[in-house]
Amino acid sequence: MPRIPPRAPADAGPLVKIGYRMARKRLGEVPEPFAVLGHHRKLFVASARHELAVEKATKVMPPQLIQLAVYRTAWTVGCSWCVDFGTMLMRLDELDVDRLKEIADFETSDKFTDADREVIRLSDAMTSTPMTVTDEQIASLDDAYGHAGVVELAYQIGLENQRSRMNHALGITDQGFSSGDSCRVPWAEAVPASQGA
Repeated sequence: MPRIPPRAPADAGPLVKIGYRMARKRLGEVPEPFAVLGHHRKLFVASARHELAVEKATKVMPPQLIQLAVYRTAWTVGCSWCVDFGTMLMRLDELDVDRLKEIADFETSDKFTDADREVIRLSDAMTSTPMTVTDEQIASLDDAYGHAGVVELAYQIGLENQRSRMNHALGITDQGFSSGDSCRVPWAEAVPASQGA
């Protein structure tokens, strides 16, 4: 159970209820971070719009590299929810999720390409405190993907740092997306079943 309980649909306003329905239709269940954010309608709406806009705008870098960098960021921060959700996204895109078991050894594992290693290193450099990003890292990525690609990659890593750190701080943990099993209803533990969806 997160430190802030998910907002049940019965307690939510019309915009949040619409957001829940859209999330359930798209993902099969309401993501718990979304349900916790339901306590703040304006941030809920802003976050939903932002996530959709970022998804539509991210078209320069190869998707598998973006997803790998985002996954590594969540893994580094320690957000089990983001790791769970990121694994599901990779599985749905028919990417190799088995190699994620070797992410700690990405430098030596044959499951990762040089391009993979380069984006993982940027993720690590941006996620560390203080940040350790070098001119050489950016120049190398710029040579490969151009200015727009580097901006896109850095934006996604920065955004995942925000998501992961917020979820981790609020005690939001994995929800079962990566297993393909039915996800638990986030507010089921907080309210009687009759008040759920």
